[in-house]
Amino acid sequence: MKQFILKKKDLNIFIKKLSEKMKVVAPVSKGGNNFVFDEILSADEMVLDYIPTILPPKKYFMPPREKVLEFDVSGDMPKDTAVTDAQPLAVFGVHTCDLAGIQRLNEVFSEEPADANYMARKEKTFLIGLECNKYCDEYATCALMGTHLPDGGYDLFLTDLGEEFFVHAGTANGEKFVKGLDFMPEASSENTAALDKLRENKKAIFKNEVGAQLKDLPGIFDKGAESKVWGDLGEKCLSCGNCTNVCPTCYCFDMSDTLNLDLKTGYRTREWDSCQFETFALVAGGENFREIRGDRQKHRYNRKFKFPVDKYDKFFCTGCGRCTRTCMAELSLKETLKSLVKENL
Repeated sequence: MKQFILKKKDLNIFIKKLSEKMKVVAPVSKGGNNFVFDEILSADEMVLDYIPTILPPKKYFMPPREKVLEFDVSGDMPKDTAVTDAQPLAVFGVHTCDLAGIQRLNEVFSEEPADANYMARKEKTFLIGLECNKYCDEYATCALMGTHLPDGGYDLFLTDLGEEFFVHAGTANGEKFVKGLDFMPEASSENTAALDKLRENKKAIFKNEVGAQLKDLPGIFDKGAESKVWGDLGEKCLSCGNCTNVCPTCYCFDMSDTLNLDLKTGYRTREWDSCQFETFALVAGGENFREIRGDRQKHRYNRKFKFPVDKYDKFFCTGCGRCTRTCMAELSLKETLKSLVKENL
C-alpha cells in the first residue's frame, strides 16, 4: 500500500471530504483530561493531542446497549426479526492501543458463528489511526504490550511529522480515498527518512514499564495463581465494573427481553456486562463461582494476560491505561503487574 503526505493546513479539507461520504467521529474535549469520540463536521472541533478517551472506539462496533431482535407472538406462529443498524462511519484519530483493541475484538466476533451485528458495523467503518509520539500519561503500559507502534488494523494511519502528517494506506479503501484528493501527494524519500528518524527516537521514549518481558507474563500468571496480590486487590475493589466498561477488549454482554404493553410484541436487547459484578458468575441454586472480589480481579487479569494467549496467541491488554484512570479504588494495573513480577519472575 502507498504512503502519502497530508499538510496540517489541509486537515480541515480532508475532514470535509470524508464527511461528504460518511459520518465522521473523532476525539473531542469534554474539559480537563476528559476526551470522547464524538461526531465532528470540521477539524477545528477535534483534539489530536489527547489521552485515551473515556470509552474506547469499541462503542461503535458493539454499542453499550443495542436492540438485536423484535418479536411478535400474537398469531399462531411466533415471528421474530433480527435488527441490525450499521451505517457508514469514519473514526478519526484512533491511537495504536485502540487499533489493537479493535483487532482483538475482530478476532473474537468473527469466530463461527460470527456476530452479524458486529461484523456489519466493522464492514461499514473506516478507521484512521494516529500515532503517539509520546506517552499519554503515567498509566500507560503500551511499551510492554508493544502497542506504541502501528501493527495494521486501519484504513489510513497518520504520523505527526511537525507541519505535516505522514499517511500510510493500510487497505485498498484507504488508498482509493486518498487518491481522489489532489492535495495529498505521495510521500517522498525525505518524508520516509523523517518517519524512520521519529520511530528511532521513540525507542528512547517508550520503555518497558514493569520490568518483565511480555513473553514471560503467562508463566508469571501461572505461578501467581495463589498470590496474595489477588487478596489485596479484593480488599480494595468496589466491584463497580468501571475497569471492564472502559477496556478496549472486554466484550461480555447480557441479553434481556422486553414485552410491550400489548403483551404480544416486544424486543430483545444486549448490553455490556462485567465479570466484576457479583452477579456475573451467579448460577441457578444460588451458587457463585467467583463470589470473592479477589477472584473476580484475578479472572479479569487472566482474561488479558493468560487465557487469550492460550486461545488466540495474543494478549488482550493493549496498555491504554483506562482501567487505572477510571478505578474509583485507585487500583493500578501497572503496579499489580510489578507485584506479580517481583513475586514470580
